Amino acid sequence: MDVFLGLGIAGVVLLAVALIFDGIFEGLFGGVLDGLFAGLLSLPVVAGFVAMLGFGGAIVLGTTGLGVGPAIAAGAVAGAVTGWLAWKLSRVLMRDQTDATPRGADLLGTSGSVITAIPADGYGEVMLRVAGQPVKFSARSAVPVARGAEVWVESTLSSTSVGVRPVER
Repeated sequence: MDVFLGLGIAGVVLLAVALIFDGIFEGLFGGVLDGLFAGLLSLPVVAGFVAMLGFGGAIVLGTTGLGVGPAIAAGAVAGAVTGWLAWKLSRVLMRDQTDATPRGADLLGTSGSVITAIPADGYGEVMLRVAGQPVKFSARSAVPVARGAEVWVESTLSSTSVGVRPVER
């Protein structure tokens, strides 16, 4: 029973190490196992298998009158199921795609409001909505624009500044 509990604890420690040092162990081997078995030999999958082999075997050995052989078999089945679930979960998480990062070209034509007046020869500040979030940008304009005025973005000067023109209604 001690061997099974040791395997279970070793599997949990291995999983913690895999979570803390994510990707380091795979990098140490220079990508030798990349693509082999489509991720079935990843550290979380192996850790899940070892942990459930140990704990499953300990449970069967401690709660039934069966011997070591059936305990190993039951632990191996539990480990295989846990490893398969870890593999499927990691594949689902790896396919989770986020939206594209907004770029400067995405700001063109966006309307916003002036929060610091824009002089004709300098910079002011405007509030624009980028990906649904309000973001403050430095702004230049060919003509002076008062605070609170609505403006349109007509160019991106840098990642934090835009060229604007007042909206005429």
